[in-house]
Amino acid sequence: MLLIRALRAAASTLRPLPPSFLPFPLLRPAALLCAPRPPAAARAFTRNIWLLSGDAAGTHRPGILRPQRVSPAGLSCGCGGLHTEGDKAFVNFLSDEINVEKKIQNNKSLPKMSGGWAIEVHGAQAKLLRKIAGETITVTFNVNNSIPPTYDEPQEQQKDHEQEAELTSTPNFVVEVTKANPQQTLVFDCHYPEDELARGGEDEESDIFLIEEVSFQPSEESDWKDTNFTLNTQTLDCALYDHFMDFLADRGVDNTFAHELIELSTALEHEEYIKFLENLQGFMKCQ
Repeated sequence: MLLIRALRAAASTLRPLPPSFLPFPLLRPAALLCAPRPPAAARAFTRNIWLLSGDAAGTHRPGILRPQRVSPAGLSCGCGGLHTEGDKAFVNFLSDEINVEKKIQNNKSLPKMSGGWAIEVHGAQAKLLRKIAGETITVTFNVNNSIPPTYDEPQEQQKDHEQEAELTSTPNFVVEVTKANPQQTLVFDCHYPEDELARGGEDEESDIFLIEEVSFQPSEESDWKDTNFTLNTQTLDCALYDHFMDFLADRGVDNTFAHELIELSTALEHEEYIKFLENLQGFMKCQ
């Protein structure tokens, strides 16, 4: 009897082990080992690279991996050119300049040359052609850089001029005289001296143009040879120079021709200047 009571007292003193002391994992029931795990919580950031650059349907939309293109400041049309406030002011200035130049344009069309000269114009270059008794006379000139530079006058002299002096084109020109036989061309390089132009032709007998060089060139060759001898008139005998001038005058290249050439060249230069301004305006406006 005493033994039974002792065993009961000992059994009452025993406490069950906590779950953390249970054997792991071999002592777990099989049902726990085979039970499915609960679903993990959804991640806040699970988009792949393809989704970052578009949506699931494949349509384009801005994403963090697709930087936005920003147009440069000032683009105002689809020409691809840059248009700034300075360009707009430039276009407005050109419009006013073109209107002013057209108003002061003396010749709406190129003036004619007396003496039966045919005129061919190719941009800034012009050619005059005339045939006399089997000879062909050609005069070629270019209006580029043909206006002499203007120097600032003292204020006292400026007061005397009520109107601004008109710009005059005085280009260098080349006279070619070709004969049928022999097949050679006599070439004269001519220019307008500034002192003669400044005097305004007060002396009717003085020549308003001068011969600078004389040479022979083959008629059939377009490119002249530098190996051909060229005569410089600065060291030429005065009598021989006068014969050269008479030779040109007999073929229509005289003071009258030189004056008309200045009028023609001035009109052509002004016409090309207006065309340049219009082309520049169209370039600035991408037209």
